[in-house]
Amino acid sequence: MLDYETLKFIWFLFIGALMIGFAITGGFDLGVGALLPFLGKSDEDRRIILNSIGPTWEGNQVWLITAAAALFAAWPLMYATFFSSLYVAFLLVLLALILRPPGFDFRSKLPSSRWRTLWDYAICISGAVPIVLFGVAFGNMLYGIPFHFDNVMMVHSGVVFWKLLTPYTLIFGVVSASILLMHGALFVQFKTTEALSKNAGKMVKIFAFLFIISFLGALYWTLYGIDGFQILSMPDPNLAVSPLTKKVGVGAGFWIKNYQQYPLGILAPSLSIFGVILALLFSAKEKPGIALICNAVSISNVIATALFTLFPFVLPYSSLPDHSLTIWDATSSQLTLSWMLWATLILLPIVICYTIWVYWVMRGKVGKDHILNNQGRNVY
Repeated sequence: MLDYETLKFIWFLFIGALMIGFAITGGFDLGVGALLPFLGKSDEDRRIILNSIGPTWEGNQVWLITAAAALFAAWPLMYATFFSSLYVAFLLVLLALILRPPGFDFRSKLPSSRWRTLWDYAICISGAVPIVLFGVAFGNMLYGIPFHFDNVMMVHSGVVFWKLLTPYTLIFGVVSASILLMHGALFVQFKTTEALSKNAGKMVKIFAFLFIISFLGALYWTLYGIDGFQILSMPDPNLAVSPLTKKVGVGAGFWIKNYQQYPLGILAPSLSIFGVILALLFSAKEKPGIALICNAVSISNVIATALFTLFPFVLPYSSLPDHSLTIWDATSSQLTLSWMLWATLILLPIVICYTIWVYWVMRGKVGKDHILNNQGRNVY
């Protein structure tokens, strides 16, 4: 059995990897859905767009479910605190995601343009709401969420939903939305032909510039514009640690300390920008497949930037900083993390291989011929 401290760090990396997996796979279908009414100018175009993600969008949700399950099992205290504090926000995400299955399945049941337009906007909402609120959630994690523990370690949250939507956190919503909308536009450019592909390429440029501006703004604001957190003292992280046994300092510039201590950490934000620039260039050269890979690298490093900046915190709170949660004191037991580790090492490669196989089988472009030649079959 690995020592407890190592297991805690490994699960920090695993949960980050699961977030990245969902952002890359589920991110493009959420982005495509959010762009549906704007990219598809006709019913035929919208059907082509929907069929580009139709075979894979449901499977992509496995990454979200797995990440939530891993969070529940590996970081139960974090799970309870985070989801209860942001209950309304995640309820809105859930309600938005519920619109997706009927949107895909019911849209083509009637030939009425009004009926189809209604479901098109339902799919748009189901994509737009999550990609914005996921970013807002990361912004609030860095800013600090009001909560505290009582003497029996029951969490009490003081979050009001509207107070989560501050200028600082909303810029994270813009970062998340712009990079995932760009991902969706690149996927449409990659999977479709002719005018639809060209229109998607034009949108890639818009979202690329929006991402670069908002990401640099969010990074600067985080490192120099808000108070950060730093552990001043705590028990040995190789032991079972209570969140209330540590001392945490709050101060300006504390979020930059990880970059000062580990200079290679600057690679994450650098690759975030560099990946988008490469994706933009390859998109302009009509090589959207390579552009998608570059954008996936950027998405991975955006999440890595947020987690590296937070480390070792996972949920800080400025008014009661000693109650803040870290990877050292929000985890399950050593035995639980060990069993989960072995299960993950066996099952995660199977999920990855299956995902790759599905995308390989479903490769190829979707055009008008696909729609016309598959009437009555599994075509949206």
